[in-house]
Amino acid sequence: MRFDVPSPFSSSNSILETIAGLFHPPEQIDGISQLGSGNVNDTFLVTLNRSASRSAFVMQRLNTEVFEQPELVMSNLLKLGNHVEQRLAQQPPELLGRRWEVPKVLPTLDAHGHWVEHQGEFWRSITHIGAATTTDVIQDDLHARELGYGLGMFHHLISDLATDELADTLENFHIAPAYLAEFDLVFSRANARNSHRIANAVSFIEKRRAGIDVLEQACARGELKRRPIHGDPKINNVMIDNASGQAVGLIDLDTVKPGLVHYDIGDCLRSCCNRSGEEALDAQNVSFDLDLCRAILEGYLSVGRSFLTPEDFRYMPDCIRLIPLELGIRFLTDHLSGDSYFRTTRPQHNLDRAEVQFALTQSIENQWRELNNLIDELSQEL
Repeated sequence: MRFDVPSPFSSSNSILETIAGLFHPPEQIDGISQLGSGNVNDTFLVTLNRSASRSAFVMQRLNTEVFEQPELVMSNLLKLGNHVEQRLAQQPPELLGRRWEVPKVLPTLDAHGHWVEHQGEFWRSITHIGAATTTDVIQDDLHARELGYGLGMFHHLISDLATDELADTLENFHIAPAYLAEFDLVFSRANARNSHRIANAVSFIEKRRAGIDVLEQACARGELKRRPIHGDPKINNVMIDNASGQAVGLIDLDTVKPGLVHYDIGDCLRSCCNRSGEEALDAQNVSFDLDLCRAILEGYLSVGRSFLTPEDFRYMPDCIRLIPLELGIRFLTDHLSGDSYFRTTRPQHNLDRAEVQFALTQSIENQWRELNNLIDELSQEL
């Protein structure tokens, strides 16, 4: 069997082989390689030989420190997959001439379940979307439109999935006031008050404290409603067909839960419209690309306009500004608490990340009038 897994790695090759063999006949497994560079779960591509009915599948070890109830995550995935399959069987006109796939949960080889626990670790397998890939950088406007289309189609296909069917697997996820409260607690205990960089970051947050609850207040007033959302629709979670360049599905579905579509829209634009990327080494080079924002929203609205309300448009600029601010607060909090959530590869990595998100927030604020004009223009096209 062929392995392409970085060493040292916390799971030995023999363990990976053992786990993969619980989901598929071992004699059909050809190789195992690390897939992607996620900050939370460990993901592997298991390739199969010609005697198998499929060419590959994805095997993941869930981070149970983040997803404390992995059974609920799996329940959401199964319900989502079944619902989307039913919608696809109806041949939505928005997909005419296009393909769309949703990762399906694979049962264990003994068919007794959809996951295995091995030495205290939680493993599952899902189907692999073939002949497609993801990128970390937008190639052109067509790519940008397809990223928007992908998120819009995902929302469209689950827009009629009842939120009470989905478990809230990440309490307070994307609830900005909750992240701010956590930051306040961590900062009050941190021994970092002499750091100039941290002082600047704290000052940045303080100047924006008053508006941190804008989306939650709108939801409480009934102006916005909770719907099923992806939760993490960043650029490298949208699969693009290798031949056509079209979006064919969204991956990394562990964060699917009830929420505001604004969380997804804001997070997608945060990820896609910063050409320097989330891992930029110099925050001074970070800016929000309004042209990319337009292309992505045009793609999104080509399928998403059917379920958006005037109030949804009204709060769209707020979510575009809020989500990078929220993520910056999360990065800074993690830095102050010892980098316990987001994976890091160097000292002060999460502080660097926080500064990138704050720079992106500032760039959005600097273009506030233009952004609002863009949203107004797009809303008038409904």
